[in-house]
Amino acid sequence: MDPPWQERAKLYPVLGTLSLLFILYVNFRDDLPFPTVLWQPKMSFVGVNSTRFVIRSSSDGGGEEEEGTLYVNGWNSYWLMQESVWSSSRPMVSEVMRLGSEMGLTVCRTWAFNDGDGANALQRRPGIFDERVFKGLDYVIVVARRRGVRLILSLVNNLDAFGGKDQYVRWAREAGIDASSSTDSFFSDPTIKEYYKAYIKAIVTRRNSISWVRYADEPAIFAWELINEPRCASNSSAPVLQAWIAEMAAYIKSLDQKHLVTVGTEGFYGLNTPNKSGANPGDWAASLGSDFIQNSAIHDIDFASVHAYPDSWLPDGSSEAKAKYLSTWMDSHISDGQDILKKPVLFTEVGSSFQGRKLGSPGTELLLETAYDRIYDSATRHGAGSGALVWQLLVKGAEGYSDRYSFIASDHPAIYKMIRHQSCRLLRLLAKNQTEIHSDKTICSHHP
Repeated sequence: MDPPWQERAKLYPVLGTLSLLFILYVNFRDDLPFPTVLWQPKMSFVGVNSTRFVIRSSSDGGGEEEEGTLYVNGWNSYWLMQESVWSSSRPMVSEVMRLGSEMGLTVCRTWAFNDGDGANALQRRPGIFDERVFKGLDYVIVVARRRGVRLILSLVNNLDAFGGKDQYVRWAREAGIDASSSTDSFFSDPTIKEYYKAYIKAIVTRRNSISWVRYADEPAIFAWELINEPRCASNSSAPVLQAWIAEMAAYIKSLDQKHLVTVGTEGFYGLNTPNKSGANPGDWAASLGSDFIQNSAIHDIDFASVHAYPDSWLPDGSSEAKAKYLSTWMDSHISDGQDILKKPVLFTEVGSSFQGRKLGSPGTELLLETAYDRIYDSATRHGAGSGALVWQLLVKGAEGYSDRYSFIASDHPAIYKMIRHQSCRLLRLLAKNQTEIHSDKTICSHHP
């Protein structure tokens, strides 16, 4: 009979194997109820060097050396936090991250806000947060990092959906603040601005309840977006919006020097740049108080953001006319980034309508193909056109978030193939100098 110490020694390899299996189980399942993860993939922060996105050499964001240039192929799924609140719907979030990774997509833009009394609101009252919803956002970040995806987190909506700036104005008036009922007071009223700053601080300084990494230290966050599609009720508020962008961008930088900041503009040229107004989709676009060049030129704004919806902006145009306009729109902004702003330009929403078109309609494919070709052309010339994010990607079960520009990739194989092809040609373009390639290096092995 073996001595007791020998019996115990025989158990050590078994216990070691079981411990390893447990660690792998905890860290690679996306729907775990466990409160922490024990390991996360290494990921570097993203910086800018003039008109290029670059991968930083140090994972803590402190190094200045570059590992390589990054051109973005990405997508929007604004609903991720909402569906991460409940464990029963988290598999949809896991699936869209898996799908994005499968297509070589490296950046996802999503909402990090839900203000008011609606279902699954994150901020119930100014500075009052629902921890259950915050944990949903924690989950989104952890799953994104596991899949090698970085997130653009938008911090408030210009629109009323999910609260938006109108909710901040209502909160101030309900508190007895003598604020104008116009939503433009969101950009000017001192109390409302303090509400928003408190929200920024809560988000940026948050410690993830699953990974225990502070958001400010999380490399899976690509950038903070100040506001989705800022517009003013009156063009007279344009200077106020400009000042607000400068103030809020500087405030984020005071809390977090590791992440990029962008505005969230649609890219419309304002009255301050009349020589560019001809690129707008209509005269109405210059009357919204925003100005692409002026807003994006602010020192603490690291890259310019642009949206593109030819189907909405030119409703009566042919598919060919819309594609031609899209090409001109993108080239104009890429040129601005290169020659005036000296910053990367990221097309953070590119939409092509599926409404009224038959499955596989060439019109839908033509617009997306046009956008991808403009980005690829810029990349080959080392230009400022740094990527495009399609609006928007859904998975089965998430149809409730659908709009005319939403699609499920499995229902549109031609578009799936086009997106994957764009990922592959951008990767190949940079492969010689890039040390951080997408985590799944095999995605392009069978594609010409």
